[in-house]
Amino acid sequence: MSEHGERATEAVEPLAPGDRVDSATDVFVAHRNLLFTIVYEMLGSAADAEDVLQETWLRWVSIDLDTVREQRAYLVRIATRQALDRLRTLARRKESYVGPWLPEPLLTMPDVAEDVELAESISMSMLVVLETLGPTERAVFVLREVFALDYDEIAEAVDKTPAAVRQIAHRARGHVAARQPRGIVSPADTRAALSAFQRAVETGDLQHLLDILAPDVVALSDGGGIKQALLRPIVGADKVARLYAASLNRVGAAISAEPVQVNGGPALIVRLNGEIDGVMAVLVEGGLVTRLYYVRNPEKLSRVERETVVSR
Repeated sequence: MSEHGERATEAVEPLAPGDRVDSATDVFVAHRNLLFTIVYEMLGSAADAEDVLQETWLRWVSIDLDTVREQRAYLVRIATRQALDRLRTLARRKESYVGPWLPEPLLTMPDVAEDVELAESISMSMLVVLETLGPTERAVFVLREVFALDYDEIAEAVDKTPAAVRQIAHRARGHVAARQPRGIVSPADTRAALSAFQRAVETGDLQHLLDILAPDVVALSDGGGIKQALLRPIVGADKVARLYAASLNRVGAAISAEPVQVNGGPALIVRLNGEIDGVMAVLVEGGLVTRLYYVRNPEKLSRVERETVVSR
């Protein structure tokens, strides 16, 4: 037989088990930031998102990759299903949560703000709105509106028909649009507002707070039953300003507020005597703060000292 004939009949050696795991891991790592972002937007919790990614990886490495046509879509499907299971667990946990439950803040890189759609989708205000959706509605909204998956892909991920997914997406889109502010603010106006808010926080000056808060500002805080926090939203500049001015002046410690980007938007890391007390994320519209989210629960502050990569 000719050399050519011998080569034509050679069998392709299957990958050894270790090589299959390495190959699967390489694919998973290549899509990890995307998967984290999807799951985080579904859950609002980085800690739970990491658990879901671990579960996703364990299922992924047990699959024969030769049978997978679209690796990205398959990984998204696994992660979505795991996240839906975790969402239901979180719902039960939130029933006994002390006070308002706010998303776990993420310190994000400056370039996130340049992707307006991504920044809006992970913003504290958007994640708070997404809390009002049911698990399947939230998954469909995130996958369709943020990551632009087609209806067939989403249908497989949430175990619905494409027609049902279209209806769910339409309903979720209307629900979010009715509750999510969509004012366009220039970066310069945002920086100016955050700087003014920073001065107000560091001085505890009532008038400075009144000057930067919108008349209908809404303030929420999350202490998780570990630190003191508001038990319900406070509405109105006068109420919010007086509350925070009194609280800041009562602290009896050196207060500093570091301007940062959290969840793609403006925020302050508040420190008392050099120790992190919490994160104040704000929504700025018309040069004024219209939403204030103060996360003090120490169990939710592990991601504010190092940047987390998010992507679409």
